[in-house]
Amino acid sequence: MKKIVLSALVAATLGTVVASAGTTTFYQDKNGQVFTTAAEGREAINLEKAAEILNAKEAPKKKATNVFWDRFHAKGDLRLRQEVIEKNHAIDKNRERYRFRYGVNVDITDNILLETAISSGKYNPTSGNVTFKNGTDSKNEEIQNYFIDELKIDIADIKYSFDNSWFRIGKAAHHIYRPVKTQLVWDNDIRLEGINYGYKSDDTMIRLGANRLHREHGYKGGVNDDDINIFVAQYVNTQKFYNFKLNLGAAYYHYDGVKGSTDPYGSHKNNSNSGGLYTEDYQIAEAFAEVKFKDVMGKPFKIAAIGVNNFGASNDNIGYDISAQYASAKKVGQWQAAATYRKVEKDAVFGAHNDSDFSGGGTDNKGYYVKAKYKFAKNVFVQGWWNWSDTKVSTGTTVEYYRHQLDVILKF
Repeated sequence: MKKIVLSALVAATLGTVVASAGTTTFYQDKNGQVFTTAAEGREAINLEKAAEILNAKEAPKKKATNVFWDRFHAKGDLRLRQEVIEKNHAIDKNRERYRFRYGVNVDITDNILLETAISSGKYNPTSGNVTFKNGTDSKNEEIQNYFIDELKIDIADIKYSFDNSWFRIGKAAHHIYRPVKTQLVWDNDIRLEGINYGYKSDDTMIRLGANRLHREHGYKGGVNDDDINIFVAQYVNTQKFYNFKLNLGAAYYHYDGVKGSTDPYGSHKNNSNSGGLYTEDYQIAEAFAEVKFKDVMGKPFKIAAIGVNNFGASNDNIGYDISAQYASAKKVGQWQAAATYRKVEKDAVFGAHNDSDFSGGGTDNKGYYVKAKYKFAKNVFVQGWWNWSDTKVSTGTTVEYYRHQLDVILKF
């Protein structure tokens, strides 16, 4: 219908020209443009040809599409990192690492999506990093040990969407809302495995889930090693104002079966334990407030305060995080910067699941970090991260901890 209307308009316009100027000659240049005046490089054409050209420019034909392959959506990234770690009474670490991720989603129907992804960092649920070996160790290292043997199934789930809601069944990408992307409770790389529900409208976000903790190979031997379950519930209310948006949220994360169990990934990460078994439960309540400004000196700005209380432990069960970010590196040449102050008591959160970079991961630490990111090219980012903190070791001694990371990220 649109094409018919455009044809009529073109014909009417050309008819008006003919009626007002007698016999009008039209000309076309080498670029396909139509004119009513002669000039060097222009060729005379008739009225019908001019109408055809003008109509084609107004309503270009759509390109043919392959319906089957349009159902597949792939993306990935490769990150190269140089990292330095310094702490009291320990040898400094200076290492080069990489992280590789690749995902393919398939539209089964309009409402059902198959989500899949692989990642480097096998047997490590809170990191995809792989460290390159140095010196003589690297000479005999086969390339498959760096890449093929380090791959893991990162995501494998089915997502069913309806109205403003969705269900996910399987091992899903992280979907709990974290203000300013804080990792006080959850590391970026944690994948919940089970059945989860999500809802989002203009002013409300809800997350509910029942999940099973997946133990990495080799870390079994406690009383309740096979039945640690994680139940999650989160509510976020959003209020919009003239130049900013306010997010108020509350959540509850219930770990069932931790007390009396061994650690799932090879370390208790400073959580209370005796004889290799956890001595506390983890029933974590979270509350936060986040303010997002649209424009502060020409750039977006957001700030948040997050607090947690583990009701499963009677002592050392409080943690909090204050984070802010200025600007946003979405387009080439843009940058962003952020800063965080954090304090996490010994049993405030489940140490195996929170930020794996801050103070080396886990709990019983306090300090701050700053980070910056710059979009260097269409699919290339460079970023830096610097952490200064105090953390306690197994002997109860406080150790000064410093860590910096410099990254180059390629997205494809």
